[in-house]
Amino acid sequence: MSKEEQPMNKEEQVLMNFRDIYNKMAWLNKLKMEVSLKGFKSSEVHYIECIGKNEDSNVTKLAESLYMTRGAISKMTKKLEKKGIIESYQKPDNKKEIYFRLTEQGKKVFHIHEKLHQEFRDRDKVVFDQITDQQFDQVLRFAERYSSHLDAEIKKLDMNNETQDME
Repeated sequence: MSKEEQPMNKEEQVLMNFRDIYNKMAWLNKLKMEVSLKGFKSSEVHYIECIGKNEDSNVTKLAESLYMTRGAISKMTKKLEKKGIIESYQKPDNKKEIYFRLTEQGKKVFHIHEKLHQEFRDRDKVVFDQITDQQFDQVLRFAERYSSHLDAEIKKLDMNNETQDME
């Protein structure tokens, strides 16, 4: 049997299925998102969602949440401010740090996005209704374990980058 013909092991099957599910969801959701959120790129909507869900969002918090560089965050927040979707502010006790919040227009986009996600959950409820609590717990434990592993790998990269920056 050649390498191409060898059956996938369970690890490969799990990862391939996760990617497949993610890609199908993205494809299914994309059309409705594009119609309902016309004029906004998905990256912009992700920022809006993150700012809408996290009080006192600043560049550092956004960079950590969205796994992006601080430079990329600064660029996007400027763009969203120009569009009138977010506004920056400072706290009276901390004039150094700049925070972001949604404007009224930004809140409208946020609520449309949240409503769409609820529609998608309703669409997929038929599958989740068949899953037992024990099955959910197993999947969640695996997802948390794998996510923690990836966090540790990301931290290693960050540490390697910091070490290289010092040299």
